[in-house]
Amino acid sequence: MPNPPIRTITLGMAEAHPLTLVAIKRAATALQDASTQFMAAGYEVQTVRLSTRPIFDDLVNWSATDMLNYTQELQRLLDDLGLSFCSVGTAYAARPDFPLERIDLIADLLASTSALNATVQLATPLYGLRAAAALPTARVMKRLAVETQEGFGNFRFAMLACVEAGSPFFPSAYHSGPASLSIGLQGAGIVATALQALRKDGSSSPLDLLQVSGGVKAAIIEHAGPIVELAQKLASAHSLTFGGIDLSPAPLGEESITAAMELCGYGPVGSAGTVAVSAALTAALKNTGLPTCGYCGLMMPVLEDAALGRRWEEGYVNIHQLLLYSAVCGTGLDTLPLAGDITTEEVAHLLLDVATLALRLNKPLSARLFPVPGKKSGERTDFSSPYLTNTQVK
Repeated sequence: MPNPPIRTITLGMAEAHPLTLVAIKRAATALQDASTQFMAAGYEVQTVRLSTRPIFDDLVNWSATDMLNYTQELQRLLDDLGLSFCSVGTAYAARPDFPLERIDLIADLLASTSALNATVQLATPLYGLRAAAALPTARVMKRLAVETQEGFGNFRFAMLACVEAGSPFFPSAYHSGPASLSIGLQGAGIVATALQALRKDGSSSPLDLLQVSGGVKAAIIEHAGPIVELAQKLASAHSLTFGGIDLSPAPLGEESITAAMELCGYGPVGSAGTVAVSAALTAALKNTGLPTCGYCGLMMPVLEDAALGRRWEEGYVNIHQLLLYSAVCGTGLDTLPLAGDITTEEVAHLLLDVATLALRLNKPLSARLFPVPGKKSGERTDFSSPYLTNTQVK
């Protein structure tokens, strides 16, 4: 197969907020060079992104007005440098001393900008789960649904649980420590090609799951190994730490991890056997020996994976099945289209379910939920964004 697309080259900035133009320019230069070098090596680079330290920790004494003015100025600097993706980090709501009223400010910051991403960390192994933070986090999701065009602000916001710094994928990315470079792949095609190669006889019978893990692992190493080598050289050239590669096979539209999973022969995703297939693929991603970061598990985003959107619409998968699969694989609940009249309390309860599972299993999970304004359960979405497919609201 051709080289897999690189979904993101993410640079984690060591500088504290407020960021200076000099610091952002330096990071932008490094990202541009990395993008150029990867494209010269035959890779499609879809995005370059900045990940920063948690803004609420750096600017703890700033007023809401000052914070809003700063983020709008940051947006202007990013626009001038042609940068479309910047994480301002996570609000550490799991920490007992974090003021919960600051969470509501996130909706103001994201609704008034287009490049900024942010998250709320609801649970960590150190502090446990702070259940009281679920409701204000849900309020942010409900506000972004109505205060941003097509509710797309929720594409840039998520609840995190047990997610460490250093992930290249947004919106979960936030940074700590020395400046670093990390990579996120659009790797669903690698998985699909590897599984197709296991079906040389053309049969449709269930594949042996150990063969599935072995075949996908070998394919990941083959395709991701050279990417890691080049990224390490680029990081060194710009005096950056190489943070690793997130091997999560991110889908996009018809390049679907769901369609790849169904090549295993266990029926449509959502059928009996889906948990076993999810675990087998995740085992491959976790055991490559490559320097990794982030989730390194299956991503099952309903609005980004066309085949998963169809299975969702057909009734094969629902919210709690996706949460079940997260126990053995990936990222939690991602880009779920929910009825616009879902209550804030109902959203908060979903967040608590995800955070509780993450804490119990000590694994990173997140929730990126899309209440769709004006849509009721059973109706279809009509997003115009190229990043989203359309399916049924639940």
